[in-house]
Amino acid sequence: MRLGRAPSGLERLGLRSGIGLGVGVIWLTLLVLLPLAALVATGFGSGLGGFATAITDPQAVQSILFTIVAALVVTVINAVVGTLIAWVLVRDDFPGKRIVELVIDVPFALPTIVAGVVLLSLYGASSPVGIELQGTRIGVALALLFVTLPFVVRAVEPVLLALDTDAEQAAACLGASPVTIFRRVVLPLLLPAIASGAGLAFARAMGEYGSVLLISAGLGSTKVASMYAFQLIQNSDYQGAASIATVLLAVSLVVLVVLDIVQRKAANRG
Repeated sequence: MRLGRAPSGLERLGLRSGIGLGVGVIWLTLLVLLPLAALVATGFGSGLGGFATAITDPQAVQSILFTIVAALVVTVINAVVGTLIAWVLVRDDFPGKRIVELVIDVPFALPTIVAGVVLLSLYGASSPVGIELQGTRIGVALALLFVTLPFVVRAVEPVLLALDTDAEQAAACLGASPVTIFRRVVLPLLLPAIASGAGLAFARAMGEYGSVLLISAGLGSTKVASMYAFQLIQNSDYQGAASIATVLLAVSLVVLVVLDIVQRKAANRG
């Protein structure tokens, strides 16, 4: 008996699924792919030489490196602290738990410039706690921590809620310590969620502007790449601003791809 050709993925799509896929692709193209392509084209508008000149300017190099390092440090800190906070919120009951849940989402609700005003009022020149961080790199890192913390917490929390504790109890009965149980049983299951939240936090930190605008005081040593790009736009150097944005886009894509690989490997192991 002659066997027919197996239908391809597109052939298996129903009419509604096909229409939905087409609308999704068109919408994604219009909102994401075309703007990104226009950005890259503008960055290379003066050729490779013009692009290289824009991104190798000393101020550009300093702002890009500072942004990348700050975003990586903030992402690592939030991956650890965000996981710890999610663990406490899911596994423990304590007075004021609902308030903590609400406070975690405050950075989501606040406009970024308002977050900058909040940090400046606490750590500015007239700091009520006696800690002045305006114009310092620590202040910029604190602003990035403030706006990116919820990403990891909200990514890990649902996974913790869905975890079955039978494996943890079995490991405890076999004499495993709490640290060993977390490292060998719980952490592998949480890694995909941690990587997902960390990726979102890194992407937000790379492009953050409003919350760091005031706390950085506009100094060269604390100027993130988004601030430097906006400075170029104010000077009508659109090609230079697009070049800086293209570098940030490339770095973000690389980090997101690496985190996605980690997430997939962790999910397969789980």
